[in-house]
Amino acid sequence: MSKPDISKIMGVRNKQRKNIWTHEINDLVRGMCGGFLFGTPLLYTMEVWWIGSIAKPSMLMLAIALTFIVVFLLNRTEGFRKRRHGTRPYEALTDTIEAMAIGLACSALILLLLQELTLETSLREILGKIVFESVPFTLGVALANQLLGDTRGETNSDKSPQSQENKQTGNHKSDDLYVTFADIGATLIGAIVIAFNIAPTDEIPMLAAAVSPLRLIAIIAVSLLISYAIVFEAGFSDQRKRRQQRGLFQRPINETIMSYLVSLIAAAFMLWFFQKLTLSDPWIMWLEYTLLLGLPGTIGGAAGRLAI
Repeated sequence: MSKPDISKIMGVRNKQRKNIWTHEINDLVRGMCGGFLFGTPLLYTMEVWWIGSIAKPSMLMLAIALTFIVVFLLNRTEGFRKRRHGTRPYEALTDTIEAMAIGLACSALILLLLQELTLETSLREILGKIVFESVPFTLGVALANQLLGDTRGETNSDKSPQSQENKQTGNHKSDDLYVTFADIGATLIGAIVIAFNIAPTDEIPMLAAAVSPLRLIAIIAVSLLISYAIVFEAGFSDQRKRRQQRGLFQRPINETIMSYLVSLIAAAFMLWFFQKLTLSDPWIMWLEYTLLLGLPGTIGGAAGRLAI
């Protein structure tokens, strides 16, 4: 075999390996985003923290077993991976293990950000909180494809005629304003839907009492990263269409920052509405409360933008 032929074969193999890793990363990102969409609200429930901190090992094992069974059955129908040939039993088994690992890792990350897990927390309490909080995360991972869809496999022929027309003719300024206001409205609705049940509770003041400036910076970064991943990287519904839209903030980074600011405004309003904050409170208190509630609000805002 000639050297050019060997080089060509090696190039094809390297490309195949790259595609495999790309699909693997896409699947993991999609699973994590589905987990955040479904699991974040429960992370702001102190009753779950307390149940996890006092749970006996037998209850932890029961929670893990029940979660495994439910997620395995969900993965038998589709799972968070997109497969053309359907999901075989052994593939559903491996997907279930991965989904549970993603759920455990994501719930541990958020609990660390919220300082519900610290160096002073006992190992038993750490395991209890992570296991109980990971249940909705894991279910969200398994349901990511079924409820939110995947558009990465679309071809150019699959694009809607409206998208093709917009690309050819361009959008007028009025259309840009319409798209922008539609995104703002969807972000507000999504943020309110997710954060409205959290705003009147005592969890936000409780978390704010122990939060540090570095944690607040980390919460901002994670909020932006999750929002960007849900809308532009997870492959959920209409992702390709969103990248083609034009508006005042329609570049992915600009849109992510804009939607985050809108979610923060919605969070601040909800905290004021439920009298968790008043106009006489210091600005640092407003900042801490708003950023803490802004995390679930931002995730809800991202889900809202997926719906339009």
